[in-house]
Amino acid sequence: MPAHTRQRLGAAVLSLSLLSSPSAIAAENVVFVSGAFRRSIAVADLSNLAETGEARGLIADVLAFSKQDSQKVAKVLKAELSVPLLLTSRLLSTRLGEAVLARVAQIIYPLYAKRVGVPALRAGVINALVASDSKLSAIGFLEAYPVDEMEVSLPALLAVMRKAQSIQQLIQFFMDSPLDGLRGSDTSTKPAS
Repeated sequence: MPAHTRQRLGAAVLSLSLLSSPSAIAAENVVFVSGAFRRSIAVADLSNLAETGEARGLIADVLAFSKQDSQKVAKVLKAELSVPLLLTSRLLSTRLGEAVLARVAQIIYPLYAKRVGVPALRAGVINALVASDSKLSAIGFLEAYPVDEMEVSLPALLAVMRKAQSIQQLIQFFMDSPLDGLRGSDTSTKPAS
C-alpha cells in the first residue's frame, strides 16, 4: 500500500473517532521515545495520580527520581481550562490553528504514525472538550486522545524546553513561528516612522 494511501487511511480513521463516543477510543499509554530508548507510562496510572495524588508504577519512580511532589503533579494534570467547543473547533481549522497543531505534532503524535499527528491532536482536543463540557485538562486530553499509544519525542520536547524557560516563553515560542509563516516571506517591511 503506497505511503500516501496509508496516510489518508490513518487520517480517515482518526477523523471517524470524532463520531464515536470520546471514551470509545482513548490513549492507554504515553510512550517516551529517544532513539532506541522507549518507556511507557499507562494513562490509567496518570489518571490515578490526578484523582488521588498517589503515584504508582513507572510514574512513581520518575517522580521519586526527579524529586517532584506527586500532589503538585496531580494538580497540573487535572487543572482545567474553560474553552468553548465551537470556537476551538473553528480555530483549530484555521491556518493559525493548523500551524500550532503542526508544531505540537512534532513532539506528540501517535506511536509509529507521526504523519497523522495533526488530526490526532485535533481529535484529542475536541473529544476532551465534548467529554468534559468544554473544559480542557492534560488528563482529559490523554483520556480522549484517539489512539492507543501516544508517542512523546524526548529530543523534540527537550529542544522546546531549552528554548522556553517559562510558560510565557513557551506560548510565545508556539505563537511566533506560525505567525511568521502567515505574515509571508517578505521580511523587508519597515516600521512606520
